[in-house]
Amino acid sequence: MLELKSVGCGYGKKIVVKDVSLTVESGEIICILGPNGVGKTTLFKSILGHVDLLSGQVLLDGKDIKKMTRQGVAKKIGYVPQAHTPPFAFTVRDVVLMGRTAHVPLFSSPGAKDYSIVEESLEVVGMSHLADKIYTEISGGERQMVLIARALAQKPQFLIMDEPTSNLDFGNQIRVLQQIKKLAKGGLAVVMTTHSPDHVYMCANKVVVIKNCDEVLIGGAKGVLTSDLLSELYGLPVNITEITVEGKKIAFCVPVY
Repeated sequence: MLELKSVGCGYGKKIVVKDVSLTVESGEIICILGPNGVGKTTLFKSILGHVDLLSGQVLLDGKDIKKMTRQGVAKKIGYVPQAHTPPFAFTVRDVVLMGRTAHVPLFSSPGAKDYSIVEESLEVVGMSHLADKIYTEISGGERQMVLIARALAQKPQFLIMDEPTSNLDFGNQIRVLQQIKKLAKGGLAVVMTTHSPDHVYMCANKVVVIKNCDEVLIGGAKGVLTSDLLSELYGLPVNITEITVEGKKIAFCVPVY
């Protein structure tokens, strides 16, 4: 279990987000929604321990994350950034192998088990056929899947994803969301940011809406995401509507302009 208790975060004396309490359990997908600059990425950095908390606690399986080593945190939490371009022309296999860093002793080299986990991780996201390709030469959607595989190679319990569909075309966005749902069904807990309310409807069990420094709303998508709230967040009229596809009701947002 990953637990945030009255978390406040920011930089120096500047509070960006305060008083966030949230519990993340196995198999859950939680989407964090909010306009640009509201503090979504800062909250992620604080959870990961990259930015010191200004108040509250982050507990990982009941243990204060401040008392854990970076390596200990990395064994439990995988991180997928918005984008990643390595300085050298690594192969896809080598990029995924970087996810094993927390498990390889200092001054040691990856062993057979590590390479086996790399191959397994690539297979999970359907990227085995690209293992020997140069990472910087594959498409944006393929890179995103490789970054997910790199995080999976850590064998984490939790996966934190910062706008995993950013800069992807519509088809690749859906493929990434499908992969996220598949991972959650396997027991992995996923916390992700998104700029699309529709993504919340498509895959999330719970949504965290950061309106501003002082106001954070948490709950089910249908209970929290209202037309009035979305209109206020994004500064334009938004309607929420539903259609029925193959007997299943699907909600989505429509801007009114």
